Amino acid sequence: EGLVQVYYSNRVLTQTSVRRKSMQVKNFMTSNVETINAQANLVEAARRMKLLEIGSLPVWDGEQIIGMVTDRDIIERAIAEDLSSLSTYVSEIMTPEVCSCYEDDDITEAAQMMERNQIHRLLVLNSSNVPVGIVTLADVAVKTHDEHMTWEVMERICEPACPHR
Repeated sequence: EGLVQVYYSNRVLTQTSVRRKSMQVKNFMTSNVETINAQANLVEAARRMKLLEIGSLPVWDGEQIIGMVTDRDIIERAIAEDLSSLSTYVSEIMTPEVCSCYEDDDITEAAQMMERNQIHRLLVLNSSNVPVGIVTLADVAVKTHDEHMTWEVMERICEPACPHR
């Protein structure tokens, strides 16, 4: 079996390094991150998610990402607690911890981070720490064609946080 060589700017990359380059998060993520202002109300957040057909929005305070709000946050932390969707700010119910990875990270590392943190999505940053995309469990499942990795991540993510469920 011969070794495939590809030439880029006067350097030779082996088949392995070409594969690694193609397995970078940026090749699997959804680009053009939509954010929501921390002072937006829940109706605005829900409408934006519906319009964009997404389940989460990074929360922006005007300077940086300070959290992530998901459709589940709205249901569990607002509706189930009988909070007003018009007078409750996104910042009041968001998840303040945002798990992220870099666009040049390997997709396997990103999947392992989702697995460890039992989350379905990661914010993707560029080398300047600017959000450039979101990579989801669905991206891993559909775009990597790696069934073993997908099932491994899904199994861990789907484990109940509380064993009595």
